[in-house]
Amino acid sequence: MTSTPRTRGTIFAPGSLTLRMIALAAAWIVPLLVLGGFTLDDVLASAIRRNFDDQLNYAATALIATAEIGPNGEARSSRPLSDQRFLEPYSGLYWQVSVAGAEPFRSRSLWDRALPWKAEQNCSAGCFYDTTTFHDEPLRVVERDAVLPGAKTLFHFQVAQVSRDLDRQVAVLRATLWWSLGLLGLGLLVLAALQSTYGLWPLRRVSRAIATIRSGAATRVTGAFPPEIGPMVVELNELLDDNAAQAESARLHAGNLAHALKTPMSVLVGAAHAGAADLAALVVSQTAIMQRHVDHQLARARAAGRRTASTARAELWPALEGLARTLTRLHAARDVVIDIDGVRDAVFRGERQDLEEMLGNLLDNAAVHGGGRVFATVARAPGVIVVTIEDDGPGIPAAHRDTLFERGARLDTGKPGTGLGLAIVRDVAEIYGGSVTLGESDDLGGLMATLTLPAAG
Repeated sequence: MTSTPRTRGTIFAPGSLTLRMIALAAAWIVPLLVLGGFTLDDVLASAIRRNFDDQLNYAATALIATAEIGPNGEARSSRPLSDQRFLEPYSGLYWQVSVAGAEPFRSRSLWDRALPWKAEQNCSAGCFYDTTTFHDEPLRVVERDAVLPGAKTLFHFQVAQVSRDLDRQVAVLRATLWWSLGLLGLGLLVLAALQSTYGLWPLRRVSRAIATIRSGAATRVTGAFPPEIGPMVVELNELLDDNAAQAESARLHAGNLAHALKTPMSVLVGAAHAGAADLAALVVSQTAIMQRHVDHQLARARAAGRRTASTARAELWPALEGLARTLTRLHAARDVVIDIDGVRDAVFRGERQDLEEMLGNLLDNAAVHGGGRVFATVARAPGVIVVTIEDDGPGIPAAHRDTLFERGARLDTGKPGTGLGLAIVRDVAEIYGGSVTLGESDDLGGLMATLTLPAAG
């Protein structure tokens, strides 16, 4: 039989935790960077334009401050503005003073051109606008209306500058901003990938350790792990220990079953070869013994399977009452009386069938080997249920009590049975994490069996 090789997925395989974490980081980082980029673009571009407009407005204020009325009522400048570009023809920086019905007073830089002005609009507080009057030069214009001292005419003062420099500054700003944000986003995504890969590395170590265990090179997950992974590793090691214990227990019980069956089979083979006259009766008795051993192992295997896969609950009191009625009828010829007392609402954390298996064996032993009185008491302790079953029989010496848990052990061979009842009780109780002990009854004088089982929360 060949096994199908397992393919080991990469850390960036679809559905991997690393890919999910990177995708989550990208879904958060990219929209924030885009939103932040547009916001910064708007803020910074507005700041550059505002600074550009402030410089134009400053030049317009200086133009108004140096303007005066000439002899013929025309506007003229008392001194030139400090920026030499106003003196260079077509330099890209211009000023002009206009008044209705007269030729505008212009900077030398305008040369033979003139700026349009908004005669119909009130620009006393300043008007900013773009114009393409000069087709080869897009202009940004500030216009201010003012009345000069000694004049009653409203003059329009204009300062204009080619806006290509402004557009170039905004373009450089945007390119720098988006390149920076792109690199920042890429760096954050790489950081998220590294963080995810490094952060999940202990899980990959656990995966490799499990593969090592599966190959037989190790039996446990070893090494130091982060506090977040440590509890999982502890639970995994406990699970491995539990599986190993179950496997060892299965091997032990398989060996015990083989040993238990070997003796009856040897008896039957020997009797058959010897031609024993009572061979038929011997076959019946020995096969009954073998059947009992098989039933014991099957009961234990069923209990182990149910304990591993089930979260069942079983009420203790109804189980005791049902068993007491059954055994009272079964031993009616001996006038057996079974009394029950104690806690009525105790609940066993396990299967009802296993509970009845344990209680039934203990009650039946007390009824068979006692003097006719059986007393069962139910008590509770933290996390457990304690059931004591006492009888009024001769009891068992302390030196022989532990031997009764061995398979086939019987101190009274004159009564029916195979000596497996207490062994079954012990095995099933231990499967559920419980225990059974034997002692002496103070009230009835016979044997007292104490069964401790886990209680349902």
